[in-house]
Parts: sequence; structure tokens; C-alpha cells
Amino acid sequence: MNNNVLVTGGNGFLSMQLILQLLKQGYSVRATLRSLEKKATVINTLKANSVINLEKLSFVKADLTSDAGWEEAMHNVTYVLSVASPMFSASSKNKNGATEGILRILKQAQTAHVKRVVMTANFGAIGFSNKDKQSLTTEADWTNPNEKGLSAYEKSKLLAEKAAWQYLKTANSKLEFTTVNPVAILGSVLNEHVSDSFGLIKNLIDGSLKRIPNIPLNVVDVRDVVDLHIRAMITPQAKGQRFIASEDGQISLPEIGALIRQKRPQLANQISTKVLPDWIIQTGALVNKQAQEGKFFLDINRNVSNQKAKQVLGWQPLSNNETTILATVDTLLKYDLLH
Repeated sequence: MNNNVLVTGGNGFLSMQLILQLLKQGYSVRATLRSLEKKATVINTLKANSVINLEKLSFVKADLTSDAGWEEAMHNVTYVLSVASPMFSASSKNKNGATEGILRILKQAQTAHVKRVVMTANFGAIGFSNKDKQSLTTEADWTNPNEKGLSAYEKSKLLAEKAAWQYLKTANSKLEFTTVNPVAILGSVLNEHVSDSFGLIKNLIDGSLKRIPNIPLNVVDVRDVVDLHIRAMITPQAKGQRFIASEDGQISLPEIGALIRQKRPQLANQISTKVLPDWIIQTGALVNKQAQEGKFFLDINRNVSNQKAKQVLGWQPLSNNETTILATVDTLLKYDLLH
């Protein structure tokens, strides 16, 4: 087996961090891009972050909505990190884009005799139907696709993961498959491209929230997600498994606000000290869409286990809730993303 890894959507927030770490660890990396015009951005970003062995990085034009380019992309590859998901909007006509994308990856990987595909799934496929606060959410859980309040994006990712497992079950394939299911991905970034989860912290700081809802969250540093992907890629016992990527424990929005006020005092005046009572959200959910979303996240069990990744993969988080949040704040300040 060679050390060739294919990373899909090479210019993405998580993909670039994966490429950086894979190159540092000596892997040869091929990255897919929907447009090769993005190639310079990836290379320049990696150079700016002290990556030197760029001769081991190559690019192929390939899009998850088409077969074109995938045969070339998969040629002589041992591992595929399926990170990208098709461009998505709630009004999109193609609600099955994520499913079609992962099935295209799996079929092309089979044809190319790839050893293992690791899919970047998400926690929304695992824990959004568990409302029992006394229980522990694990990889054995699945979110109900018809869960009231589940966003169209979350539903598309959930259905894509289900379809992937089902396809491999019926295809009688030798292809190995593993998923990594991250909670909200935060932390330091390589350039101004951040994940949607950064909006949670931005809204706390920019004055959008006059009263902070007492919503608990699970967060994870992007470096921990990268580490978990690579371990899931090479660990034999990871075959056929799902892994939650989360820091230990949970942290609420008011706790995040208090942390930022204490550790980044220059922002303290911008962050509300008032907490929005749960009953207001519960009552508002009867008539208001934003309150309905708040109630949905208020009801979810956030007692989430990351033990499987620790036990099977030997993974230990590099970060914790507090350091992840502060790294996120520093990123927002560094790239002037608070406006």
C-alpha cells in the first residue's frame, strides 16, 4: 500500500487543515477542486503556515455533482477523505446532493480499489433526536430524519450518511468505510475562511444577542477533528465505525460569554450579561421560527461521549472547551471577522 491520500474539496476550512497535517506527516496528497483557479489559494495558504514539502501535493478538477475527473482523482490512491459536500442552500432544487455525492465517491473508490474512505459526517446525524438529558449520546444513536426543527442541511447530511452505510451493506464491497461526526468545529484557522459554527461566537461578541439564551453546546477544535480523521484513516479497528469528534464535556452560551469577558476583556463591553430565560424561548416557539430553532437546541441532550475515539483510535483531545473558544475569538479578531 502506498501513502497516497485523496482529500475532497481541497480549499475548504477543514480540508486545508487536513492537507497541512497530512503533508507534515509525509503523505502524498491529491486534492479535488471544483475549479483549479482555487489552487493558488491553497498553495499560498499552506506556504503561509510553514508547509515546505508542497511537491507532494497535486490537484484534480472534480465536482461531486458529476463523474468527470474522479477516475483521475482516485488513481493509485489508498485512502480517501471525503470532506466536501455539494454546495447547499435551503432553496436548492436538488435536496439529494449530499447523498449523490457520497455514493459517487464510494462507487469511484470501489472501481479504483481504494482501501478506505473516511467520510466527514456530522453530529446532527447522531444526537439531534436524543432529548433525554439523563442519558449519554453515543455513536449508536441516530437522529430521526423527520425530527421537527432539523435543518434542511442537517437532514441532507444525515440522509447521505445513512445512504452510504446502506449502499456498502448491499454492495458486498471490500471497500472499508468510516465516518467522523464532529460537533461545532471551531478554533484557529489557516486563513479568513471559517466554518459556519463561528457564527455562534460572532453573534455573542458583535452585540446581536441582547439576552443570551441558556443553550448548551458541544464544541471541538479543528486540529482535534484533523487528528481524529487521520487516526480513523489508518487504524485497522476503525473499519465500519462512526466516531464523534468533540472536546470533553459541554459549555453553554452564557458560560462562553463569561469566559470571553474574563479572558478577552477588550471585548467585555460588547457581550451581554443578561440571560434569556428558557420559558421565553419555550413560549416563543409556539409562534416564532427563531424561537423554534432555539427550543430545538435547548431540548437536545448535550451529554455527549467521545470515549469511542479515545478507546479505538487512541485519540486524546489537544484542546478543551475553553481553549477552543478563545482560539475562535482570536481568529475572529485576527481576520477582522466581527463586522
